[in-house]
Amino acid sequence: MGKAGKALKQVLEDYSISQFALAVAMDVERNNVYRWVNEKRDPTAETVLEIVRALKALNPDAAKKFGELYIENEY
Repeated sequence: MGKAGKALKQVLEDYSISQFALAVAMDVERNNVYRWVNEKRDPTAETVLEIVRALKALNPDAAKKFGELYIENEY
C-alpha cells in the first residue's frame, strides 16, 4: 500500500496544497484525502486520474510532479 499516498503526501507538502483544497477540487470528503496521504487506503486507478485532474486545476506543476513520483514509485 501507499505508492500513490507517498507521492501525494510529498506533492501536497512541496506545493503547499492542503488536503482540504484537494478534497474540494475533487468534490470528495477530506477524510478520503487523509486516508490516501496517510496510506490507510490506496486510491483506485480511476481516483488517481481524478487526483491528477484536481492537482492540475490547483497547480499544474504539482500534477506533473505527482505523476512523476507515482510512476517512479511503480518501478
